[in-house]
Amino acid sequence: MIAKVLSKIIGTKNERELKKLKPIVQRINDLEPEIKKLSDDELARKTVEFKEKLGRGATLDDILPEAFAVVREAARRILGMRHFDVQLMGGIVLHQGKIAEMKTGEGKTLVATLPAYLNALTGKGVHIVTVNDYLAKRDAEWMGPIYRFLGLTVGYLQNNMNDSERKKAYACDITYGTNSEFGFDYLRDNMKYSLDDMVQRGHYYVIIDEVDSILIDEARTPLIISGPSEESTDIYYFIDEIVRKLKIDTHFTIDEKTKNVTLTEEGITECERLLGIKNLYNPRYVRLVHHIHQALRAHHLFKRDVDYVVKDGKIIIVDEFTGRLMPGRRWSDGLHQAIEAKERVRIEAENQTLAMITIQNYFRMYEKIAGMTGTAETEAAEFKEIYNLDVIVIPTHKPMIRKDYPDVVFRTQREKFEKVVEEIEKCYKEGRPVLVGTTSIEKSELLSKMLKKRKIPHQVLNAKHHEKEAQIIAQAGRSHAVTIATNMAGRGVDILLGGNPEGLAKAQLEAEGYDLSEIDERAWNEVLTMAKQGIDPTTKYKDYWAKVLYEKYLECQKDAEKVKALGGLYIIGTERHESRRVDNQLRGRAGRQGDPGASKFFLSLEDDLLRLFGSDKLKTFVEKLGLPEGEPLEHPWLSKAIEQAQKKVESFHFEIRKHLLEYDDVMNKQRETIYSQRKEILKSESIKDWILSMIEEVCEELVESAFIEKRHLEKEDIEVLIERFKEIFAFTPEIDTDLARKEQLFEELKEVAFKRYEEKEKQIGSDNLREIEKYFLLTTIDTLWKEHLLMLDHIKESVGLRGYGQKDPLQEYKKEAFHLFVDLMKRIKENTLSYLFRIEIEESNEEIGDMISELEKNKIETNFKPKKKKKKKSRRVRI
Repeated sequence: MIAKVLSKIIGTKNERELKKLKPIVQRINDLEPEIKKLSDDELARKTVEFKEKLGRGATLDDILPEAFAVVREAARRILGMRHFDVQLMGGIVLHQGKIAEMKTGEGKTLVATLPAYLNALTGKGVHIVTVNDYLAKRDAEWMGPIYRFLGLTVGYLQNNMNDSERKKAYACDITYGTNSEFGFDYLRDNMKYSLDDMVQRGHYYVIIDEVDSILIDEARTPLIISGPSEESTDIYYFIDEIVRKLKIDTHFTIDEKTKNVTLTEEGITECERLLGIKNLYNPRYVRLVHHIHQALRAHHLFKRDVDYVVKDGKIIIVDEFTGRLMPGRRWSDGLHQAIEAKERVRIEAENQTLAMITIQNYFRMYEKIAGMTGTAETEAAEFKEIYNLDVIVIPTHKPMIRKDYPDVVFRTQREKFEKVVEEIEKCYKEGRPVLVGTTSIEKSELLSKMLKKRKIPHQVLNAKHHEKEAQIIAQAGRSHAVTIATNMAGRGVDILLGGNPEGLAKAQLEAEGYDLSEIDERAWNEVLTMAKQGIDPTTKYKDYWAKVLYEKYLECQKDAEKVKALGGLYIIGTERHESRRVDNQLRGRAGRQGDPGASKFFLSLEDDLLRLFGSDKLKTFVEKLGLPEGEPLEHPWLSKAIEQAQKKVESFHFEIRKHLLEYDDVMNKQRETIYSQRKEILKSESIKDWILSMIEEVCEELVESAFIEKRHLEKEDIEVLIERFKEIFAFTPEIDTDLARKEQLFEELKEVAFKRYEEKEKQIGSDNLREIEKYFLLTTIDTLWKEHLLMLDHIKESVGLRGYGQKDPLQEYKKEAFHLFVDLMKRIKENTLSYLFRIEIEESNEEIGDMISELEKNKIETNFKPKKKKKKKSRRVRI
C-alpha cells in the first residue's frame, strides 16, 4: 500500500529513469540543425574527431549527444530513416548497459546503431547478437551502410564460415552473429594450438537483440563441443527391446512436469528377469539403470513431430521455443541414442564433452552487456539476479491501440480447433489478415489440414529456413492473408499492414530476371522516402525498378487502408505457452506503430499447461458448470487461474536455470584457470621456466607425500620414493639413500632432475625442445581437461542422491570438484614431465614438423601447427 502511494507521489523507478534521459535527448535534438549543415565528407570525418577526443581523455558519455546526432543524420541520408526520440532513449539505455524494453515495430534494429557506433569508437569491437543467422546477415547488410559511411567496418558470422572468414568478421568494429556462433567460437579458440588460429579478440561490449529469448529461454541449454566416445551402440538396441515390454503404471511411473520416469518394485523385478541378473542396483550395473531410464523417457516423454522429427534417417531436435529444426544438435547422456533406437534409425556413437560453457557464463565475460526486446518486464527479477541488468520500459512512438480480448476456454482440443477454424474463415471472407500462433509442428499441421478441408488458402511456417520464413511473415499483413506459425516465428521481422512493398518489388523484379545487385541502395531508399512523403519518385528516377517499387508501395498503401478499416492484423493464439513472455511476443506482432490490431487466445482443458499446471479447482469448477459442447468459458477468474499456472512454470524453469548456473559456476572458475593457462603458454616464446618450476613442484610433492605422518624416512621409504620418481622422470636418481632430512632429499632430487633436463636440452637442441615442450603441455592439458569434464558430469549425476543423507548436493559437488581439480593440476605436471623425459632422438634430416607428426600418431589427434624451421639434424623421436 505504502509503495503504491509513494509511486504516485515520486513516480515509479521506470518513470524516474526515463526522466533522466530527457535532457540528453534534448541535447541531441539541439545539435540536429548544426549536423544537418555538414557535407557527407565532414559528417564522415566526425568519427576521426571523436577518436581523437577519446585519446585526449574524453569519455564516451561526453561525446554521446554529438555521436548520436551524427548517426541519426547518417541514417537519414543513407537509409531514409530518422531515429525518433524514443529510439534515442533506447540507444542511451543500451549504452548504459541496461535492457531496453521496446514494443514490436518500434525499430530496435535501428536503435542498436547508436550505442554500437559510440562504443565501437574505442576500437575494442562491439558484438551484436541476433536470434538466427538470417537476421545476423540481414541486420549487418541493412545497417552496414551507416557504419561504413562513418568510416567503421562491419562484419557478420554465419554457421558455414571457416576460421579465416570468422577472424575477418571479428576484426571488424561491429560484428553481428548468433549467441551460439559467439559462444562456440570462444570454446573452439580455447582448443587451438596457435594464437594465430584464434578468431576472437576479446569481450568488450555486447548488444543482445531479443535478449529474453537468448539469456532466458535458451539459457537452460549449455553450449557443448563434444567428440565421439568409444562405447558400443549395441546396448541401446538391446535396452530398447526390453523397455518395449514394460507397462506404464505397472512397471514404471511418469512425472510429466519434471520429464522423469521411476521404476516400480515390480518394474525392477521385471528388468532383472529380462536382463538375466540378480540385482539391478549392483554398482556394476549402474550404466544399465541409466540406459533403462533414458529409453523409457524416449518412449513416453519425447514425442515425434513435437520434440523431434525424423528426417533422412536422422533424429533432428525441434527447438521448443521457436519450433525450428536444429540439425547438428544432439541430446546428451544417451537420450539421443535412445530416441534413435526407438525410431529404428542408425544409432550414432554417444558424444563426450570436450568443452562446455553456459550461455549465462559466456555473456558474463563481457565488460558491458545490453539488450533489447519487446517483453522483458516479466523476467526483470531474473535479469537483475543473474546478470545484474536493469530493465527500462521505453514508451512507444505512437499510442498502442491494439485490442487484447480475454481468453476463451473449451473443454476439449477438438472443440477449440473447430472454433479457431471458424474464426479464421470469418476473417478470411472479410479480408482481414490473420496470424495464428501454435506451440508445435504437430498442432500447426493439424490446423493446416482443417483449413485445407474448408479450402482456405494459407501459409504454414514450421521449421522452414529463416530467410523464407522472414519473407512470408513480412507479407502476413496483406488482406486475406492467413499465416500459421510457431509462436516465435519471424521474430525481428516487421509485419506491415497491407504488405511489405520492398519484398513484393524484389520478388517481381527477380521473377522478371532483373539483377538486384545493380540497384544503388541509396537510390532505392530515396525512392521509398519520396513515396512516403507523397512525392512521385518516377519523375526523378526513370529506371524500371523505381517504377515497380513505387507501384508496389501504392498497392500496399491501398491495401493497408482496407485492412485498417477491418481492424488490423488479428492474432489468434491456439495455446498458452509456459512463459507469459512468449504469449506477449505473439500478441506484439499486431498493433505496431499505432496501427489497429487485435489478439485472442483459444484454449482447452486438454492443453499441456492447464493439464499439468492448472489447479484441480479449475477442472472441478468447469465440470460443475456442465456446459454444452462447443460452448466456451469466459471469466476473469479463469484468466487469473491461467496466469497463476504460467507463473508456476516460470518459477520452476527459473530454478532449473539457476541450478544449472550454480553448478557451472564451480566449473567456470576451473575453466577460466585452464583457458588462461593455455593462452599464457601460446603467448610465450619459451616455456622453459614453466617446465623448471614443474620439475621443482613435482619433486617437492613427491617428498611431501613420502613424509606424510613421518618425521624421518626409513631406507625402504626412500626406495619407494625413488621408484615413484623413476615412474615420472624415466630414470633412477643417484642419491644417497641414507638421507633423512626432507629439505636435503628435495634438493638432491631437484638437482638430478635439472641436470637430466639440461642433458636433454643439449641432445635435442634448445629451439626444438621449446617447441616439443609447448606441444606436450598443451596436449596434456587438453586430454586431461576432457577427462576432468567427464568426471564432473558423473559427479553431478551422483551427488543428487546425497540429498537423502541430509547433505547439500551443491556443496558436495563443490567439494568433490575442488579435489578433482587439485588432482588435475598435479596430473598435468606429472604427465607432461613423463613425456618430456622419455624423448629419445636419433640422427636424421627431417623437419621438426615430421617429429611432431610422429608424436601425434603416438599420442593424440590435434590441430597443432609447428612454425616452419630450417632443416636440422637430430630429429627422430621415440616416447
